[in-house]
Amino acid sequence: MTTTAASRIETKIVSSVARIKLINPPLNVIDLQMTRELHDALMEIEALTDVSVIVFEGDFRAFSAGVDIKAHLPEQIHEMLTSFHAVIRAIVASRKVTIAAVRGACLGGGAELAAVCDMVYTARDATWGFPEIKLACYPPVAAVALPALVGQKRGAELILTGRQISGEEALAIGLANRSAQATELDALVQETLDELRQLSPMAIAHAKKAMYAWDAIHFDKGLARAEKIYLEELVSTADAREGIIAFLDKRPPKWTGK
Repeated sequence: MTTTAASRIETKIVSSVARIKLINPPLNVIDLQMTRELHDALMEIEALTDVSVIVFEGDFRAFSAGVDIKAHLPEQIHEMLTSFHAVIRAIVASRKVTIAAVRGACLGGGAELAAVCDMVYTARDATWGFPEIKLACYPPVAAVALPALVGQKRGAELILTGRQISGEEALAIGLANRSAQATELDALVQETLDELRQLSPMAIAHAKKAMYAWDAIHFDKGLARAEKIYLEELVSTADAREGIIAFLDKRPPKWTGK
C-alpha cells in the first residue's frame, strides 16, 4: 500500500485501486489548493499502468459541500473555475474506472465531481444538490452534464431551482448507480471493485473510450461554452456579486436584475 498525504487530499493505492479522500473539514469545501492537489494526483495516477480504478470519497459529514464561495467573486473566479474544470476534464478523460462514494453533503462542485465519475454509489441519506442559482450563479459542469444524465426536465429543475434531493432520489433519477445505508456503502463499493479486479484493465480503458466518444465531444464543447458565458457575461452582473457578498455577510440578497 502506498499512502500520500497532501494538505487537502489523501491518496492511497492498494493493488489496482487508488483512493482519493477529500480532507478539508468540516465539509470538504473545494478550494484552489484542493483543485491543484486533485489535478496533480490524477496526473500521477493516470501514469500508473497497474492502477485501473480511482475511488473518490469524503467522510460521513460530506463528500464535498462544493467550491469555496469566496472563490466565486469576480476577482477570483477565473482562476478557480479554470483549475476546477481542469480536474473535471481529467476525470472525464481518464482511462481508469472512476467511482464516487458519496456520504453526507454532496453539493455544487462536489456533486459535479461525483456526477462525472463512471459510477456513483450514494448513501440513501446523502444530500445532493446544485444550489449555485441561489447565489445568482450556475454550475457550468452540471449545466452541460446533467441533461445527459437525468434528462433535460429534471436537470433544469435541479439547476434552475437549486432544490436539494436525497441519495435515494439521486438514484431514482439516474445520478447514482446504487444506494445503501451509509454504514454499508463501503461494502457496496467493494462489490464493484471485486468485479472490476477480475477484468482486463486494457479492455476497460478501450471500452470507456468507445462508450464516451460521442458524449466527450459534446461535453468538451458544451463546457467551453458554459465557461465563456459564466466568465464573460455572468460574473460582470450586479446580481452575481450581490449573491456572493450576501452569502458571506449572512444576509438575504437584494436582487436588482442587473
